[in-house]
Amino acid sequence: MNTTANYIGELLYRYECVILPGFGAFLTRRQSATIQEGTNTFYPPQKLISFNSQLQNNDGLLANYIASAEKISYTDAVAKIQRYVLSLQEKMAQGQRIELSKIGTFYTSVENTLQFEPLQEVNYLTEAFGLQSFASPAITREVYKEEVEAIEEVTPLTFTPEKRRERPYLQYAAAVAVILGVGGFFGLKQVSDTNISYNNKEWQKANQEIENRIQEATFEISNPLPAVNLSIVKDKANTESESDSNIPTTVSKKFHVVAGAFRVLSNANQKIQKLKKQGFEAHLIGVNKYGLHQVAYESYENRPEALQALTKIKEQENSSAWLLIKE
Repeated sequence: MNTTANYIGELLYRYECVILPGFGAFLTRRQSATIQEGTNTFYPPQKLISFNSQLQNNDGLLANYIASAEKISYTDAVAKIQRYVLSLQEKMAQGQRIELSKIGTFYTSVENTLQFEPLQEVNYLTEAFGLQSFASPAITREVYKEEVEAIEEVTPLTFTPEKRRERPYLQYAAAVAVILGVGGFFGLKQVSDTNISYNNKEWQKANQEIENRIQEATFEISNPLPAVNLSIVKDKANTESESDSNIPTTVSKKFHVVAGAFRVLSNANQKIQKLKKQGFEAHLIGVNKYGLHQVAYESYENRPEALQALTKIKEQENSSAWLLIKE
């Protein structure tokens, strides 16, 4: 069974700040690949971990992650974190050193201040996975020019003149080479122009495909807290499009399990019809600040009921579903 420290370590791979409520925050900073000149050792890029005891407010990230991993409620996850922090504080009060698995060590200094030593063996930078440090021998360069000059000083060169024989066929060979060179130049130019034309067509196709994919975009928010207050402003064109649709917009309830967001209203309506065939009470919940029409699986009056539905939908239907809270 994973401990709270293991959950923090897993989150550090994906986030730059993970707060342990009531204790402090673990921060990561990217460091580029480095070279130690003294030992000719190369080190891969990595994430450096630091600790800030001033950031203690619960942002919901760790609690939601524990609740999802252990299939428990958000309230139980918060209580588990509080018990864990209490045990850490008791050990620190007794002067013990605390080791968090794959993260680092905490201890109290002589000035009675909290100190943190990060663990260097674990690299939380995912793009550097599998890369290890290595030492390379120094490169030695031989200077051949100095050796040649030294030989020339002791060994003089003697040239013996001889009569040059006429070779007229070489003139014809040179002329043929010039003709072939010019022909080759124009041939390469034609191939280059063909490649440029082909690349331009492929670039246009790629842009068109990107534009088509933007038309139907789904955004995932792993942290449902804090609440999001939306101020929806509709222009005349959007109002007319929505008035022609047979799909109602429901915003009376506070908690909404979001299925996706669409730039084109007709695509959002198609998504609603599809979800209704699956048995959901799907509906529109308005337009977000990006101008996208948001579609909800269902809406709920209270948080526990909404979180229970969200967990079920993420497990059985769509792992990208998320919870939107409207005040």
